[in-house]
Amino acid sequence: MARNTYQSRLNQLEEDVLYLSELVSERVRHALDALEDKDERKAQEVIEGDHEINRIYLDLEQDCIDLLALQQPVAGDLRFIAASFKIITDLERIGDLATNLAQYAIDAENDVYTEVDIRRIGDAALDMVDQAMDAYETEDTDLCQSVAERDDSLDTMCDNASQSIVRDLMNGDDFEGDGDLEPETALVDVRRLLLTVRDLERIGDHAVNVAARTLYMIDNDDSLLF
Repeated sequence: MARNTYQSRLNQLEEDVLYLSELVSERVRHALDALEDKDERKAQEVIEGDHEINRIYLDLEQDCIDLLALQQPVAGDLRFIAASFKIITDLERIGDLATNLAQYAIDAENDVYTEVDIRRIGDAALDMVDQAMDAYETEDTDLCQSVAERDDSLDTMCDNASQSIVRDLMNGDDFEGDGDLEPETALVDVRRLLLTVRDLERIGDHAVNVAARTLYMIDNDDSLLF
């Protein structure tokens, strides 16, 4: 393959990875909207859109394999392709988590523990994803480190939310929201809320993975990988 054709394929790979990230971020944002607004239509659109994310992911996976197998890249090109290969996996998994959030929006019947600010937690996780992808696009090592540092704040928010819910349950405190809820019904919604917090924390973890792979791609620095 001619050098200019090879370089154009590398450029196209980067563009396609960035497009996938934009699509995934949009899905997460719409899932958060659906949770906040109890919008089942929007939630269903997120769920149905997961097929598109999976299709793009598989196409990009094949592109990476072809470039690795046919071109035998070295040094910076090799790290770029390998990092992109790993990053699209994290993006696909974030897409799966967006689908989870959308399903929670559909299944939720009642508001419980309304003091837990799911939107704030979700926006923090989504900001980390966007910042990690900015680092990938601009090859900015400082942004990579910033994403890793912000993960501590997100973990704290998630831990505080989960511990508050569990503590109230153990203390036998009343559920926030509709006071006429049956305990069994309320517990189902509480479990769903805890799963929502868990999945938002996982989105942040995937953002850190993206930042770690990007840092290795740029500087051959594996300090965030382990």
